[in-house]
Amino acid sequence: MRKKILLDTDIGSDIDDCLALAYLLKEPDCEILGITTVSGEADKRAAMVDAICRNVGITDMPIFPGAERPLFGGQRQRRAQQAVCLSQLPCRKEFPKNQAIEFMRKTIRENPGEITLVAIGPLTNIALLFSLDPEIPSLLKELVLMCGDFLRPNAAPEWNAMLDVLATAIVYAAKVPIHRSVGLNVTTQVKINKKQMEERFHAKVLEPVKQFADVWFESKEFMIFHDPLAVMTLFDDRVCSFVKCGAKVSFPDAPQAGKITLDLTQNDIEVADSVNAEYALERFFRIVNT
Repeated sequence: MRKKILLDTDIGSDIDDCLALAYLLKEPDCEILGITTVSGEADKRAAMVDAICRNVGITDMPIFPGAERPLFGGQRQRRAQQAVCLSQLPCRKEFPKNQAIEFMRKTIRENPGEITLVAIGPLTNIALLFSLDPEIPSLLKELVLMCGDFLRPNAAPEWNAMLDVLATAIVYAAKVPIHRSVGLNVTTQVKINKKQMEERFHAKVLEPVKQFADVWFESKEFMIFHDPLAVMTLFDDRVCSFVKCGAKVSFPDAPQAGKITLDLTQNDIEVADSVNAEYALERFFRIVNT
């Protein structure tokens, strides 16, 4: 049976969200029920999602722009920089307004115990969902996050976690049947440069991704597979290993707001502690090239 996925993404800032979406669209064991976007210019992020879906013939994907501002603090991710490419790509221009949270809530309630909620951006939408309907965490099958930086001494707060610290604290405090977090301690080991991208990007699903990636490489040396690594762990246990633990988020007034501290005496969540980087890249391109 294919996994039923709801994806929440801040596509358009880092290139890895595009890679994760491309992978999920091609993964044979995945059924995407809908996609929500989060952070500044959520409509443009939604259009990027549609451009990638549309390029492989999916014109009816449920796509909902979500929260553009964090629950606490100022907006630190105002723009979807890669959206400058949208004028060159077929995509929808209009999306439902103010329906992202209700869409997720309704979908989860209609499929109790069956939905895998995947969040690969700041956790504002997920925190709103859990706060507005506190029963939702218990109705999920599992929650998978690309968030945090674990088991590395002196690790700084990770970007997704600190973009909305209050939301991060709400989500990590929720009781979910299975919570899996994949952080920078493993994701930073999986990366390619622009030359390697040009050598390996041949699949149709990657055509618009390459256009977005060209914008990314104007200022970056590598594309790092943060988000695709997180989603790949759903379908292949050989990609990462995990350790069970508890987690506590430093609150907004803490010196390192957004830092997630682990408690290895607990077993509330699963955190990735190692990665087979070479195998992860091989699997990614094997799946998207089918």
